[in-house]
Amino acid sequence: MTIPVDRLTDPAVRSFVAAVNAGDRQAFWDTLSPDATMSDDGSDRELREWADLEIFASNGHMDVESEQADGRALIALYRNDTWGEMRTAWRFMVGEDGKVTRFETGQA
Repeated sequence: MTIPVDRLTDPAVRSFVAAVNAGDRQAFWDTLSPDATMSDDGSDRELREWADLEIFASNGHMDVESEQADGRALIALYRNDTWGEMRTAWRFMVGEDGKVTRFETGQA
């Protein structure tokens, strides 16, 4: 059973997931602070390059199974054309302005 995107608790995370699933680059970048950072499987990555490869060029999509930490920690089935589908964990840090300042993802 998955959680509908519009039912995700944290507004910044909700916008992030909606942008990923819509393949909407502008909406995605609008959810992030200008100096946002990220890591994948414990390694910091260059955010723009990672997003282009893992989300936009490969039709990334998140089906959220569960959320914790007031909606800032997710378990999701993530799929894209490169890697197929995998169970992933996502953790988000959100600034006072309501934008994602950092996210960390990796296999769950």
